[in-house]
Amino acid sequence: MGEMANSSVDKKKRGSGAGGGGGGGGEGNHHGDFGVTMEELRDLMELRGADALQKIEESFDSTEAICHKLKTSPTEGLSDNEADLQKRKDVFGQNFIPPKEPKTFLELVWEALQDVTLIILEIAAIISLGLSFYQPPGEESEACGNVQAGAEDEGEAEAGWIEGAAILLSVVCVVLVTAFNDWSKEKQFRGLQSRIEQEQRFAVVRSGNVIDVPVAEMVVGDIAQVKYGDLLPADGILIQGNDLKIDESSLTGESDHVRKAVDKDPMLLSGTHVMEGSGRMVVTAVGVNSQTGIIFTLLGAGEGEEEEEKEKKEPKKEGTSSSSVQYPAAVDTKQMTITNGKQDGNLENNPNKAKKQDEAVAMEMQPLKSAEGGEVEDSAKKKSSGPKKEKSVLQGKLTKLAVQIGKAGLVMSAITVIILVVYFVIETFVVQGRVWMTECTPVYVQYFVKFFIIGVTVLVVAVPEGLPLAVTISLAYSVKKMMKDNNLVRHLDACETMGNATAICSDKTGTLTTNRMTVVQAYTGDQRFHEVPDPSQINSKTLDLLVSAIAVNCAYTSKILAADQEGGLPKQVGNKTECALLGFVLDLKRDYATVREQIPEEKLYKVYTFNSVRKSMSTVIQLPDGSFRMYAKGASEILLKKCTSILGASGDARAFRPRDRDDMVKNVIEPMACDGLRTICVAYRDLPASPEPEWDNEADIITNLVCICVVGIEDPVRPEVPDAIKMCQRAGITVRMVTGDNINTARAIAAKCGIIQPGDDFICLEGKDFNRRIRNEKGEIEQERIDKIWPKLRVLARSSPTDKHTLVKGIIDSTVLEQRQVVAVTGDGTNDGPALKKADVGFAMGIAGTDVAKEASDIILTDDNFSSIVKAVMWGRNVYDSISKFLQFQLTVNVVAVIVAFTGACITQDSPLKAVQMLWVNLIMDTFASLALATEPPTESLLLRKPYGRNNPLISLTMMKNILGHAIYQLVIIFTLLFVGEKIFNIDNGRNAPLHSPPSEHYTIIFNTFVLMQLFNEINARKIHGERNVFDGIFANPIFCSIVFGTFAVQIVIVQWGGKPFSCAPLNVEQWLWCLFVGVGELLWGQLIATVPTSQLKFLKEAGHGTGTDEIMDEDMGEDEEEIDHAERELRRGQILWFRGLNRIQTQMEVVSTFKRSGSFQGAVRRRSSVLSQLHEVTNISTPTHVVLSTANASSGATGNPGGESLP
Repeated sequence: MGEMANSSVDKKKRGSGAGGGGGGGGEGNHHGDFGVTMEELRDLMELRGADALQKIEESFDSTEAICHKLKTSPTEGLSDNEADLQKRKDVFGQNFIPPKEPKTFLELVWEALQDVTLIILEIAAIISLGLSFYQPPGEESEACGNVQAGAEDEGEAEAGWIEGAAILLSVVCVVLVTAFNDWSKEKQFRGLQSRIEQEQRFAVVRSGNVIDVPVAEMVVGDIAQVKYGDLLPADGILIQGNDLKIDESSLTGESDHVRKAVDKDPMLLSGTHVMEGSGRMVVTAVGVNSQTGIIFTLLGAGEGEEEEEKEKKEPKKEGTSSSSVQYPAAVDTKQMTITNGKQDGNLENNPNKAKKQDEAVAMEMQPLKSAEGGEVEDSAKKKSSGPKKEKSVLQGKLTKLAVQIGKAGLVMSAITVIILVVYFVIETFVVQGRVWMTECTPVYVQYFVKFFIIGVTVLVVAVPEGLPLAVTISLAYSVKKMMKDNNLVRHLDACETMGNATAICSDKTGTLTTNRMTVVQAYTGDQRFHEVPDPSQINSKTLDLLVSAIAVNCAYTSKILAADQEGGLPKQVGNKTECALLGFVLDLKRDYATVREQIPEEKLYKVYTFNSVRKSMSTVIQLPDGSFRMYAKGASEILLKKCTSILGASGDARAFRPRDRDDMVKNVIEPMACDGLRTICVAYRDLPASPEPEWDNEADIITNLVCICVVGIEDPVRPEVPDAIKMCQRAGITVRMVTGDNINTARAIAAKCGIIQPGDDFICLEGKDFNRRIRNEKGEIEQERIDKIWPKLRVLARSSPTDKHTLVKGIIDSTVLEQRQVVAVTGDGTNDGPALKKADVGFAMGIAGTDVAKEASDIILTDDNFSSIVKAVMWGRNVYDSISKFLQFQLTVNVVAVIVAFTGACITQDSPLKAVQMLWVNLIMDTFASLALATEPPTESLLLRKPYGRNNPLISLTMMKNILGHAIYQLVIIFTLLFVGEKIFNIDNGRNAPLHSPPSEHYTIIFNTFVLMQLFNEINARKIHGERNVFDGIFANPIFCSIVFGTFAVQIVIVQWGGKPFSCAPLNVEQWLWCLFVGVGELLWGQLIATVPTSQLKFLKEAGHGTGTDEIMDEDMGEDEEEIDHAERELRRGQILWFRGLNRIQTQMEVVSTFKRSGSFQGAVRRRSSVLSQLHEVTNISTPTHVVLSTANASSGATGNPGGESLP
């Protein structure tokens, strides 16, 4: 079946003309230069296991022959000849999968136009425009009521079309601004992505030297060094391997790790993860010709029509991956599970998970035919997709708030229209007793259209569509700035979640410590040395053994190079612990390189690589007489249990009994550990030539060892870490250390960092004690047991990756405290993947981190430093505050504008603020204010308060007090001006003006005062915790200053020269000064409000709560049933007109969640392409307002139930 599927993929591939990246066209001509064509290599790479070996035998003779045909040497690699590398790119393609084209600006404009409220406005404006040209015959115009009265001269009556045109124009402005924002947002994403891409490099051999090249520079024929934790960037054939295990689940869905060996299954595929071991491979396919690339091209080909079909039919849910495109059958049979991004890095010992995934594979092979099939597949997908991250805290709160505001706005605008229409009808036809005449119909319709426009304008102002914009601007701004603080954010919303973090589970090595390890103590020949011994103090036999054991049994990729600058420390390359041991050899005045030259890597007989279960590494070599010698090194308490002898002072082995071991632990290992040293034991064992040992039986091989020595390795604490941890604790964040080290070492380092303080009530546990305490008699983990431990736990030592995952899950699921904990985790190893994915925010190490860890993370620390995490917390809190500032400002505007329009309409039959003016207010208050307030830089004071928590309301009591206080001030002023303004300023009354009357000074003053009050209130909005000094640090934000002054300037232009389109009459200096005076009053009034103690105002209520505890989805229960987010559920209860605000928020969430999904099928694909595909998704989703809308419509409309009340 496999072969059949493959060939069909191939046909499809050739048929679709996607031949090959660089050399599709000219294969025939080129293949004379190389002994093998791209097609042959691609066919070969589609086989696995025995089939592949057979094909290599038949077609090529051997892997060496393939290297020969590709003109490369298995040991020397390619030469660094530019022309040769370029030729390979031309013939075999580049290692690059071209991204999908971004949406053009015009497409984005078109999408912004799909907005429902805008469409309604456009239609109303067009009707109004059309009707304004209709002039009833002169003699009857009297009969139609006081329509034209007041339009004394003809010119004014002619200008009736201006309002309609002005509305259309302002709609165009809003659309362009929206489209521009989307465009710049996408551009930023792409910038971020290319930054992530450039980060990834891979080790290849060129001219005999191992160098790191950017992944895109790898070519067919390169010899690549593969090691634990890599994400393979291209397809290749293994030419030498040690104990290599690969996780191919991203391509096949099989969660078991696949063993790779030259003689069993040498095929390595791009996008798969190296879980254990090391090796070298010859690259045979890159870019679009690699297995992952082929799938991508198929995805690209099949995406167009189907994506749209699917998007129309079913809402995109956050839980399902957006890559669930229906494949052409060919690919389907190939069993590609494309589960949700959050793949649980399945551990080998988890058969249950594997079984689940296999079921998922079976489920997902069914093409989506029927509706039921689709649902079944969805549920299978959800089950197999491991834990789904909840919606980010902020998204949840904002969605809910927007729904509430939108509903209120809708009700208000409906009532406004109804009152206006009813009043007009009664006034005209009942009180004045007129008869409806046919000629007058257009005139009356024009009135109704005007009322309708007022109603829609109220709605436009009520819906805070600036909200999602503020979120995006704030996040994008923070992400950009966080780059400078060494945080590379991969998932936008991680930045905001970080502000709520209550716990950080940190690694020790490299994060809290410098990851520059040196051996500082040693125990050998029955003697403990407190510093590195002189070679003369060690027996020569012991010394030779020690040097060989370290040189051979450290990965050959680990080495020590000369310092970059004179007088600097030598450079450590590769595994830092191994570098410490190699450095120890150099300190003993010996050279490890000579030993390695005598025993090159090809001569190593068998290697048991280090992994988190073994906690040791062993290498077997064959001695000249045919017998074997095995060298081992590893955690001292683990290896010493396997030692039965030890080398004495004379260099001869003597028995090493359990009692001796206990003495050694007490006198050597514990004292070293209490100094914060990591203890490593080096040992060896000789094995006979015949019978040859059974190498696969590990337990029998790695036993009866002879201990050579025990070393203490120091990894000093980073100097800035203790302060950073103090800041975290002050900010209400608990720091826990989770490490694989010995408990004494861990405790010593934790005390140095300040994680544990003398006199505190805390516990430090080892992994096995932790497991014993949290499991019941049946060995199942119980949440109540975890709840007893985690609040006091500060150090978890000797922990396995599973323990880390269990702890994180336990803290997140805990209900002991009333706030749900928000947990951040740092990790660098492949095995940290599951914990990084489970955490609310996963930090991977940019320098020491493996590709797998980076793939699972949300933020990459480019300097591996703990203090950068504190910066992330600061930025996260700043995002939260920026959005609260914007909300406080926006809601004041909304409340005032809606009430003014509503009451004004009810009392004077006309809104004091005209449609165009409202749109201008909407534009400045939404777009510009979100820019101004969302770009406030963070300050240290943010770290002085506790985290807000998940269920804390967005709008605190203080903010509510400010909103209501300022609204009262503004309403009093505006109503005073509206009803007695003409007396105060001694001007004409502007109320009850007829249909096309010229603008009045009266209403212009109201509009001007309103805008100026908003401008000064924008300054008040900079503080949300009741601070007095609102000007504090205002000049640190040039964007804010320029926007305030810019808006003011434009306002002057509008009032003085805006004329009819803006319904403005020019004002004189005195009137301007009064308007300004009232505006500045906002600042004084703000001080007054700050004086009123919030606690005294009992009637205030908070708003914008997060999802209540009952709604926080329980991992197991809620996930399957409750996939629809809060907003969609609300939508279904009644079809709501104002999709505007919600849709924009949806859009932002889609974009943000695209970032979350980067793990899914793309996780498969090398990080680079995962990045590209995120972009595909970002581009697909960029603004699917219409999509979300239609799905919501369909869901409630399909049942023939227009109100949709009975729907769940």
